[in-house]
Amino acid sequence: MCTKKGILHHVVDAEAFEWVQGQADLLTYSFGSHTAKHHFCRHCGVHAFYVPRSHPEGFSVNVRCLDEGFERFTIQPFDGQNWEANIEALRSSR
Repeated sequence: MCTKKGILHHVVDAEAFEWVQGQADLLTYSFGSHTAKHHFCRHCGVHAFYVPRSHPEGFSVNVRCLDEGFERFTIQPFDGQNWEANIEALRSSR
């Protein structure tokens, strides 16, 4: 799904996330375990950020939605089609 949407994820702790405005313009979608909460614009459908199943104490921000500062991020490939195996590999590498 992320490949098709073109999302570039950046996970931040909840304390580092500031939701400044636009709450009324977002809708939330949840599926499966209902741990992840996907927030998207109710007008255009862009997937701005979500509470990820892998990090329910934080937010995954779609870097493509940032107006500025996105050039400071290094993008590392992640195989979401094999999510379970890849999340375990990611966790063990930290």
